Amino acid sequence: MSQGRSIRLFLVDGTPHGLLTAEIMNWTGHVLSGQRTKLSELVKRPECGRTGVYFLVGPDPDNGLRPLVYIGESDDVGMRLKQHNRPEEKGGKDFWEKACLVTSKDPNLTKAHVKYLESLLIQSAGEVGRCKLVNGTAHEYINLPESDRADMAFFLEQIRTILPVLGFDFLSEQRKTPSNEGPGEGGPESSPVFVMEIASHGVKARAQEVDGQFFVLSGSIAREKWVSEHTSYRALYEQLKADGVLKVDESGKTRFSAEQAFSSPSAAAAIVSGRPANGRTSWCVEGSGQTYAAWQDQQVSAAAGEG
Repeated sequence: MSQGRSIRLFLVDGTPHGLLTAEIMNWTGHVLSGQRTKLSELVKRPECGRTGVYFLVGPDPDNGLRPLVYIGESDDVGMRLKQHNRPEEKGGKDFWEKACLVTSKDPNLTKAHVKYLESLLIQSAGEVGRCKLVNGTAHEYINLPESDRADMAFFLEQIRTILPVLGFDFLSEQRKTPSNEGPGEGGPESSPVFVMEIASHGVKARAQEVDGQFFVLSGSIAREKWVSEHTSYRALYEQLKADGVLKVDESGKTRFSAEQAFSSPSAAAAIVSGRPANGRTSWCVEGSGQTYAAWQDQQVSAAAGEG
């Protein structure tokens, strides 16, 4: 089991939509985030005059499922944010709605450090693939001593831990199911394999629940198109096709080309069946026919008994 961690959140003006600061115990980093509408208040904060990295986040008009993200660094983050707030034709950026900056509580974070950290963050965001980067190609900064590179690797891990707590998950890697764990690796706790079939349409999918996410496994067969008038998951279905996660194979079947995480069994069932579906009854434990709902109820009852 992973070690627990303490994160301290502070609502600067006491409202949930105002400025927010975040810190992790025993980490020198400090995070400040806020809406663009709060920029005049944000730039007054002392953190904005420090050296650090920052993120500009906004919606992607071409993809409602992933945000647009710009990652930058500066010796004076507040000044850089003011520049980004200009209209596009004057060198600013129009897309962003939220800003998040990461600085240090001590003066040890230098310009060389944040340049190196910026390159690591751009590379990481590109590899994870949960956002569309507005940045160009990431520059590689390797002129740091080995000890400083190790410090920045640790700094990066803390950023990846704290940002999802603030609602920014574009650096969060999808957890692997045991089928993708290497030999001898201690994978995260997972469920049995669930199956879902619609014989009349040749649909057959397999899935597992890992750390609260429901993964449809690679090779699973889904409906060839969205067939319902209800549009609740239609955009997600079409986006998965556009991203190549759902691909038509040589036999004409629509398959998952890679594992795909979903927020719930019902979201996964909808994409597999091409229409809204109750995933709690559609998915069954492989080999037993027990529904997901019955399996989950069994787990809850067992945990309550142990308690």
